[in-house]
Amino acid sequence: MKITLPVTLFLLLTINAFSQQVTLSGKITDEQKKAIPFASVYIKNTTKGTSANSEGQYTLQLKPGTYNVQYKAVGYKQESRKLELSSNQTVDMTLSPETFQLNEVVVKSGGEDAAYAMIRKAIKKRKAHLNEVNAYTCEVYIKGLQKLLAAPKKFMGYDVQKATREMGLDSNRRGIIYLSESESKYSFMRPNKVHEELISSKVSGSNKAFSYNRASDVNVNFYQNTQRWEGLSLRPLISPIADNALFYYNYKYIGFSTENGETINKIQVIPKRGYDACFQGYIYIMDDSWRIYGLDLFITKKQNINFVDTLRVNQQFLPVSQQAWMPSSIKFEFTAGLFGFKVGGYFISIYKDYDLAPVFTKNEFSEVLKITKGVNKKDSLFWENERPIPLTEEEKTDYKNKAVLAKKRESRPYLDSLDKVNNKFSLQHLLFNSYNHRNRYEHEYYTLDALIPSIRFNTVQGFSLNYGATYTKMIDTVNNRYFLLGGKAGYGFADRTFTGSAFANIPLGTYNLGLNAGSDIIDLNNRSTLSPGINTIYSLFRRKNLEKLYQKQYLSANISKRITGGWLASAMVEYADRRALNNSSTYSFFKPGDREYTSNNPFTPNQDGLLFQQNQAFKIALRTTYDFSDKYETFPTGKRYLPSPYPTIGLSYIKGVKNIFGSDVDYDLLSADVTKSNINAGVFGQSSFYIGAGKFLNNKSLFYPDYKQFIGNEVLAYKGTINSFLLLDYYQFSTYTKYIEGHFEQNFSGFFLNKIPLIRKLKLQEILDVNYLSTPSLKNYTELGVGVQYLNFRLMYGTSYNTSSNIKSAIRFGVNF
Repeated sequence: MKITLPVTLFLLLTINAFSQQVTLSGKITDEQKKAIPFASVYIKNTTKGTSANSEGQYTLQLKPGTYNVQYKAVGYKQESRKLELSSNQTVDMTLSPETFQLNEVVVKSGGEDAAYAMIRKAIKKRKAHLNEVNAYTCEVYIKGLQKLLAAPKKFMGYDVQKATREMGLDSNRRGIIYLSESESKYSFMRPNKVHEELISSKVSGSNKAFSYNRASDVNVNFYQNTQRWEGLSLRPLISPIADNALFYYNYKYIGFSTENGETINKIQVIPKRGYDACFQGYIYIMDDSWRIYGLDLFITKKQNINFVDTLRVNQQFLPVSQQAWMPSSIKFEFTAGLFGFKVGGYFISIYKDYDLAPVFTKNEFSEVLKITKGVNKKDSLFWENERPIPLTEEEKTDYKNKAVLAKKRESRPYLDSLDKVNNKFSLQHLLFNSYNHRNRYEHEYYTLDALIPSIRFNTVQGFSLNYGATYTKMIDTVNNRYFLLGGKAGYGFADRTFTGSAFANIPLGTYNLGLNAGSDIIDLNNRSTLSPGINTIYSLFRRKNLEKLYQKQYLSANISKRITGGWLASAMVEYADRRALNNSSTYSFFKPGDREYTSNNPFTPNQDGLLFQQNQAFKIALRTTYDFSDKYETFPTGKRYLPSPYPTIGLSYIKGVKNIFGSDVDYDLLSADVTKSNINAGVFGQSSFYIGAGKFLNNKSLFYPDYKQFIGNEVLAYKGTINSFLLLDYYQFSTYTKYIEGHFEQNFSGFFLNKIPLIRKLKLQEILDVNYLSTPSLKNYTELGVGVQYLNFRLMYGTSYNTSSNIKSAIRFGVNF
């Protein structure tokens, strides 16, 4: 016992010494004592480091010992200090501007700039550096900040001053509007497998929200030929060392400097053409290895970027092994402004603890992102110890003040007070805008339609009122699932017919159940994109009753489920009593050219006559799709499956069953389709396609509403889908035998079509003539102007119904700009 006690004390002291952390902190300034924002601080020959904040302050947690600490920032000379740390220590650092020397070769006049030879060597080594690391893991800290820099007091009647005050901003409507931090473990395997697990998350002003800062979103690799930043730019941005970079860039050699025995060349990159998808700024290339040492680049509105005016990216590297250099930090800075609002901010990521020889589980990369409960519950002490970038005083104040606001916003009295204000009923709600009644605390929502948008006109009902209401309640707060109940009631003033319907959506475990019942007057084309509002305008103002209708009394149920991964399935059963209708009204505001309405039978436009006899139909529909995707993201609310890089295959079967509840139909329709959207076409933008085909295996007894319908269009105000036709009649080409349809859509990047003389000079009437299509409403269109963005080509072969019941084959093309 005499020996055990000293040994125990010795072990406890030893363990405490090794587990002790000391803090190295200070401020990094230039020679004028001005702070150097986001300067890097790293321990030499390790991946342990941090970044200063926007005020030049830094902190670094280390175990006691002796360290060679390196301080560097773009445009400044690197400084090193050998420090022996046994307790907390403050070390302020002054960095002097980097001086770049010129090689003798640059002095030669009339020759090529020395930068070109260096860039060619970097391009030659690009692929080797891209592939030098097969896999790695690391820890990533990401901080995001957005500030409102200016704003009007009011905007379109909205009280901006009040809103910004409630957000915690100052009286000038300035301050932090978003501040978040996150830590995650990031795993990568070539060519593009990624897994990221969020370790901790903090969002200013919310105790429940998660910071969705993602390492994969801020990770950029300029060794790749292009940078594809989804949402920010439709066009891929060309790397300054891409294989074809010399076609896009001019280069200017600024000089060289020496750091840690390495020669670093500073090269200015300049786009050859102002509106190409290219960067401007500086890239730093190391001699001999010709790898990227760092970069400071930016893009502007000239590059057709969305949301922001200017975006600057700063990336720095550090050696992880003798053969590999990896990013130590990446920072995005941006500014944006519109209608008197001005916003600025940044996202910065700090990388540490690289492992270049990781061992992965077999299915690790199926889960792309993992966010579990509790990662947003870490306390302030945790963040003080883990946060590599110290908070500024403004950020500390923002966290403190908005924590009070967050607690208040989650309380029932506060939510009830918001609801009391927002739930006030007004004449504007009654007439023009839908009325929404909220109970945020109970997660209940009521919606009542406005009267004016509920008034419609068609030649079957005349003026009609179709008024609706819905009730929504969250019944699963874990998986964010809602119960929905709604209904509509209508009356046609010309045909004096009442209509009404009800619907419900009910989550049942992993299933989703839908119920529908009622009596309604609906479009003959069950896939039509013609809205009642557009039909009202065309009818009253142009005397064109495009929409053809029939009455349907029905009861249906449907159920859907994700079987696994990218495999979805659904089933539907419906019983309906269907009746063809004639026109009841000839009213319109105008009568251009003495135009008369056509009949409600699309195949006898000049003569009234019922399209089909009254009938009953009982049908069963099955649908399944598979997109080959096994990638998903896990959130506290459940899984979200990601789009597949492969096409989606769909298979459908509809069975009309005779004699059940007096059903008159007897048919079988089998169809299949293949589709893929947003296919990366490089500098040409994005492509999409859809191919569908089907056959009625049995068509013994069916009526026009049972036919295979197509998505047509005959109006100018139109937003198509990938499987829609620009100039196809809504009803003429429906089929009851077999069909095949194909659609291809090319979304060109910004400027591209304007650079094709043939396309720019092509007139719309010529396009229509070439493709045997014409429509009077479009004949007055002339030359297509600058700004052309889309080219759609669509082909459909099928059989169509006509009054003599003969099969008529048709091939239809459509070109859409």
